[in-house]
Amino acid sequence: MNSLAQLWTWVRFAHVTGAVVWVGGQLALSLVVLPLARRLLPEEDRARFAEAAGRRFGILTGAVFLPVQAVTGWALARHRGVTLASLAEPGYGRTLAAKLALFLAVLLAAAGHGWAYARGRAALARGLALASLVGSVGVVLLAAGLTGG
Repeated sequence: MNSLAQLWTWVRFAHVTGAVVWVGGQLALSLVVLPLARRLLPEEDRARFAEAAGRRFGILTGAVFLPVQAVTGWALARHRGVTLASLAEPGYGRTLAAKLALFLAVLLAAAGHGWAYARGRAALARGLALASLVGSVGVVLLAAGLTGG
């Protein structure tokens, strides 16, 4: 494999790894960590723990995940010759456009979750967290459709 092909393999690896860390982190928090905290910690410790875990995950997302996804995603699209016009074309373009739109919706839901949680709106925060998680899985499914051809 030549060095240019190796570079693109590493760029793709970084993009996929960023997605795995973000979606995997959401799943781990939602399905493992927070349910155990609810069951094992007293209520005052549980709330403090959930807030600290969410804040740390948010910082990781803002400092690492989003920059990695933005840079590698842009580079991969450019390498593939994607233009704004090609996002309207059937196949790869429309799938990528749907992935990007859903990704933006997920980011808005995640930001809304943080806002709702900070204002004590627990039911809204839970709903937005669930929307973000389900949307993230949708982004992964759409991304899987981009790997061919």
